[in-house]
Amino acid sequence: MIQRTFFGDAIIQPPQTEGIKYAGSKLKLLPQILGLIAKTDAQTVLDGFSGSTRVSQALAQSGYRVTSNDLAVWSSVLATCYLKNNKKPENYQPLIDHLNAVNPRDGWFTEHYGGSPNDGLSIQDDGLKKPWQIHNTRKLDGIREEMERLKLDEADKSVALTSLMYALDEVDSTLGHFASYLAEWSPRSYKSMKLRVPKLFVNKEKHVVLHGDIFEAIKNRKFDLAYFDPPYGSNNEKMPPSRVRYQSYYHVWTTVCLNDRPELFGKAKRRVDTSDVVAGSIFEEFRRNEQGRFIATEAIDRLIRAVDAKYIILSYSSGGRATAEELAETLENNGTLLETLELDYKKNVMADMKWTNEWLREAEKPNREFLFLIEKTTQTQ
Repeated sequence: MIQRTFFGDAIIQPPQTEGIKYAGSKLKLLPQILGLIAKTDAQTVLDGFSGSTRVSQALAQSGYRVTSNDLAVWSSVLATCYLKNNKKPENYQPLIDHLNAVNPRDGWFTEHYGGSPNDGLSIQDDGLKKPWQIHNTRKLDGIREEMERLKLDEADKSVALTSLMYALDEVDSTLGHFASYLAEWSPRSYKSMKLRVPKLFVNKEKHVVLHGDIFEAIKNRKFDLAYFDPPYGSNNEKMPPSRVRYQSYYHVWTTVCLNDRPELFGKAKRRVDTSDVVAGSIFEEFRRNEQGRFIATEAIDRLIRAVDAKYIILSYSSGGRATAEELAETLENNGTLLETLELDYKKNVMADMKWTNEWLREAEKPNREFLFLIEKTTQTQ
């Protein structure tokens, strides 16, 4: 549904989307993102860092032809579930009913991530806190083994895995990520998880789902508009980079999707391939180059130059590693800034910046999120 302000700007009521608890979720920004895109003539849109895929879901349901990309395997599973689906939701009910009826069993997930109620504490005999109670990890072990036995095709398996992640997400004992777990069991962790059919829609466009580095994803591909929400590392100098890397935040979802029983380390039992020396995006890089400029900002500049798109929407958080001044320079060097929107998360208020650099005065304040609509002028490199 599209409404209009007194100034004629589009306010779009976004379609229904769903996702796991996610630190980078753009749920609150969907009306503004869709409103900015509606001001262009775009038909093909790249969601370059799709994460929980809420933006990709909204774009697909709004009639755009979407290319969704992310480094995380669980994100590509979610994207496949929604963007590649050609069946009515009710067609998946027998599969979900079958999985819900699978007998629980003790397996790998229970061994590493399951805990007993233990007088309300999630700290177990091994001295470690756990993200789920054992009655739910036993169901996870049984269901995940059954999925492999059924030898589902890609589409059906992505729907089943999405349903499984949502069910687990509703009974966890975490703050919304898997870098640490609560010392006392959350009230929801006592509930018994139950899979449900995701809120699917039948796709009319032929969407593309990619899983990999963004610079590889944009090679030899052209889009009308690219939406970029890179995983900015924290600008808190006292916070180690491992605490903000998305691969470490959501490592369990990777294992649920791959079912690969990886080598683990640390109190949170993270995958070894999410350790600081292995994982991490260049956009989360916390160091500066020899010229004193943040490497993360340079990566944004290179990305904007490299993508073949007429329009770009860039999301920026005031808590990000890139400084506002450096980002402003990048925007001005690569295109014409058509519009800037600001969201104050404390007040939950969206404001339209009237002058090109007015946002710089607000960017150093906490809890600010900005959206920039750019018409690209630099030649694609």
